[in-house]
Amino acid sequence: MENLHTCHVLGNDHRSRQRQPSVFAASPLRDQLSPKALTAAIVQHLGNLQEHIEDPEYQDFIQDLTSALNDSLRQSQKAAPVVDSLSHSFIEQGLPGLKTQLKYAYHGYLANRRFSKINLQDQARVADIRYPVEWYPKTRQMQRMIHLHVGPTNSGKTYRALKRLEQAQVGLYAGPLRLLAHEVYTRLKAKGKPCNLITGDERQISEADGVSMSSCTVEMVPVHADFDVAVVDEIQMIGHEERGWAWTQAVLGLKAKELHLCGEERTVPLIKELAAAMGDDLQVHHYQRLSPLKTMSASLKGDLSSLRKGDCVLAFSKVQIHKIKREIEIRTKKPVAVVYGSLPPEIRAQQAQLFNDPNNDYDILVASDAIGMGLNLSIKRIIFTTTRKFNGRSEVPVQIAQIKQIAGRAGRYRTAAQAAAPDIIAKDLTGLEGKSQTGSPVIPPAKILGLVTTLHQGDLSALRNAMESQADPIMSAGLLPPVHVLVRFAAYFPPSTPFSYILLSLHNKSILHPRFHLCSQQDHLLIADTIEPVKNLTVSDRIIFCASPASLKDDTQRPVLRAFAECVGKKGGGGILDIRALNLELLDQQVIAGSNDYLQKLESLHKSLILYLWLSYRFAGIFSTQALAFYVKSLVEERIQQTLTQASATIRHVASGSRLRNVQGHLGTLNLQLAEADDDLSGTDQCLGARHLPRHNVFRKEDTSTVKRKTPTNSSIGFNVTIPDLISHLQPWGRDSPP
Repeated sequence: MENLHTCHVLGNDHRSRQRQPSVFAASPLRDQLSPKALTAAIVQHLGNLQEHIEDPEYQDFIQDLTSALNDSLRQSQKAAPVVDSLSHSFIEQGLPGLKTQLKYAYHGYLANRRFSKINLQDQARVADIRYPVEWYPKTRQMQRMIHLHVGPTNSGKTYRALKRLEQAQVGLYAGPLRLLAHEVYTRLKAKGKPCNLITGDERQISEADGVSMSSCTVEMVPVHADFDVAVVDEIQMIGHEERGWAWTQAVLGLKAKELHLCGEERTVPLIKELAAAMGDDLQVHHYQRLSPLKTMSASLKGDLSSLRKGDCVLAFSKVQIHKIKREIEIRTKKPVAVVYGSLPPEIRAQQAQLFNDPNNDYDILVASDAIGMGLNLSIKRIIFTTTRKFNGRSEVPVQIAQIKQIAGRAGRYRTAAQAAAPDIIAKDLTGLEGKSQTGSPVIPPAKILGLVTTLHQGDLSALRNAMESQADPIMSAGLLPPVHVLVRFAAYFPPSTPFSYILLSLHNKSILHPRFHLCSQQDHLLIADTIEPVKNLTVSDRIIFCASPASLKDDTQRPVLRAFAECVGKKGGGGILDIRALNLELLDQQVIAGSNDYLQKLESLHKSLILYLWLSYRFAGIFSTQALAFYVKSLVEERIQQTLTQASATIRHVASGSRLRNVQGHLGTLNLQLAEADDDLSGTDQCLGARHLPRHNVFRKEDTSTVKRKTPTNSSIGFNVTIPDLISHLQPWGRDSPP
């Protein structure tokens, strides 16, 4: 039974990283069941489970665990820690959570039986990752110059770094999003510099001779290549709970003579420590915001009708985003642009372009915190619908740094399109100081006042406090054990050991320097568990899948991921038309305007295609229909854009129709009143010998006209709107929306 005392560590760590929401979060079980009742329920489950167990070692484990639980019930001795772990998991996640905990506890039980003291010492040595600086010996042989550009949003820090990149012979840009990588890729090509675009799911390799520039996402940074200048954007992401390891890898490993890091002021202490540990020179450049930003003294008091051109309404839920979008379109009779994380990057860029274009009716944007980075938006005012967000378990206050980053998007100095204009390219930001690159004086562009407020008055004080506060400095850099460490560590375990247990075991046994923290592996664990039943996968195969961009928060992605893994296990069958788990039949359906369910299915299919493309670069011989996958991906993106556009058209048409019906109702009442007046006057007419007055049927059918209103050019539906001649002065439901 003593083996149980070491099982709880893995269980507790896995529990803290579970993403799925609590099964009993809103259940009376949390409050009503006593610890004894919970323990008794677990004992009952173990008794039912034991009847179906054939493995003798698992039977021994269940017996030992049952004895520990019974001892806990009798309070004859202190319960083993694993008992508390199982009870907590049962409260949090019900039987699924309990089964997961049992699996990890069992393998911990086996490890204590099978591993000798020498084995455990060897594992501890492998898991010692205190000195990641030493993982890049060739980089340590260089004397790098690190330029740290820090300042608030819209301060020109990234612009300065990119100007230096343009002057380099061999250079690299690394950003957090494909949108940013593509933007810099386009910018460099426009400057006449051949450039490669490298992201997880897309490679555009220039065929020009002497290509010396690359633009990539941070996870794709080539640490073995040599560069004159490298720019790493959004360096504050180095402290991110899940993705921070990629920024740490870039900072520690990039072989660049000049390394430019762009981000928030709160990264300065950490970067100074890292630079000193690496022996690199460091120069910190501080920037001020180029346009003023002000927190308004009043909220909108819940009134969406007070929105104006250039407003961005911010919400933290996709359901809420679509709800607000619909309400605004009903009130304004104008289309509304939307941006949120699960929209494909291409659609987010298109929606941003619609919002930025001053020559259409897309005056308002409804967005999630996805606008915090990656999009250049002409926002004049940001309205927070709430200052709290759901973190997967409960509602928590939005972090100060996130509020300030989002709020900083208001009053942009200029958009990417403006920055690419010839008359502005010729002017460096030094123009703000009175000189252009040619030395002649320039007049700086007019500064736009950025405003930020809340929809409801109750959130305004929290917003104001956040805007006036300083975010805590980032004190540690994210880290993940490198592949070679993981492969060596996995070799200690028998082949039947779940790969998720190996990941979790290494995670718990890792020894770190205080300057670093281990990134969360919750996505890796979920992926590993999803593909665990698939046969013939090597450790390297499982590592690749765990690093993939599979989004398992969407339940529809699990069978797709498993189907992809089965293709790798079978070494074939990876043609996109051969994988039945892909919902390609969705493209045979007509576009369903206004259907969030249809839109969500399209978004899920797009994620599946992104995953397919990502795998096609790692298993090219298996996922061989890459070109077809790109084509299908483009079709899905067109459908998503059509769905959003047609939904706006439908809502505005319904709103206009509702307005017409209201007018028709009033006119119908007028008809009745006039008819009654005719009846009353008929006797008087006869007495006066006058001609009988006609009935004033204002809404006679023959007096109406049917007008065919067209939806946007890429749409396939239209609307028949009956507009009486007498009310033809009413504002139409909207003009043709741009694609």
